[in-house]
Amino acid sequence: MESSRAARRNHRARPSRRRPLLYTALAAVAIVGGTAAGTVYVKAQAHSGPVSSAATPSASASASASGSGEATVEPVTQPAVDYDALLAEAMKAVTPAGDQKVSVAVLDVDSGESATYGSTAYDTASIVKVDILAALLLQAQDAGRQLTATEKSYATTMIENSDNDSATALWNIIGTADGLDAANKTFGLTGTEGGDGPLWGLTQTTAADQLTLLQQVFGDDSKLSSASKSYIQGLMGKIEADQQWGVSAAADGSQWRLKNGWLARSTTGLWDVNSIGRVTAADGHEYLIAVLSKGSTTQNKGITLIEAAAKAGVAAFADSGSATSASASATD
Repeated sequence: MESSRAARRNHRARPSRRRPLLYTALAAVAIVGGTAAGTVYVKAQAHSGPVSSAATPSASASASASGSGEATVEPVTQPAVDYDALLAEAMKAVTPAGDQKVSVAVLDVDSGESATYGSTAYDTASIVKVDILAALLLQAQDAGRQLTATEKSYATTMIENSDNDSATALWNIIGTADGLDAANKTFGLTGTEGGDGPLWGLTQTTAADQLTLLQQVFGDDSKLSSASKSYIQGLMGKIEADQQWGVSAAADGSQWRLKNGWLARSTTGLWDVNSIGRVTAADGHEYLIAVLSKGSTTQNKGITLIEAAAKAGVAAFADSGSATSASASATD
């Protein structure tokens, strides 16, 4: 304060040779609080002269001045994004035919936002093989042991080649449905139930549960060790060439990890076609995606459906980012 008074005395003692067009304003701006929803509180203290509106964070913000010369900018809250609604809107471009049904769940790894379309339970077909391997690794961790050479051999052919005999062998090792259900309880899956007897392919699951499983395989907050996660991820990145379809359709090039499942139901002759995995999309974001379907008359028609759904899921998040950026620019 003393330096300010001295400056004013000097100013009166030595008048300026030129008259300013506007009073000089010095403003110290401090960010004093914020919320996760995007609310920011700003306080500007004017030492002399008026504060320009350009100092406020947005054109929509309002300011009030007190007698002490302090101006306070009112908080501006960005509206929350309804990602479920955005995904539902994006899925309007996906047109199931005949008896086809589809469900999708997507998580943007970078933002942590997720969305789900459809809550019906579906047959897993071969995507359950990721769950079987996760259960095996969890049991091995709990027992303080490594996988045996035989178990590793089964795991490799089960994931990379979708070998059914290997899946049956590991299904029996984990304790069939009881072992799978126990592991899934630990993983946080709530809508998945192991298939009866040897019928691991008829395990029932939801897209939301498969997204939870993918978070266990790829996320930081997991019951699986880093070594276990890396092991599964490595196998999911080496799927044989003729099985590299599904959620990989939403990836930018070969930046994907996946497991697909396909099954022609003997009771109806219609196909279950599913795909789960992680992709890096053209927008540079990483996404976890689970797409489940049933009722396709051919496997290829099922593949077409789930690939369209995977692309729509990623597009919903990419479009929401563009809309958010445009909205922020409009209020700057």
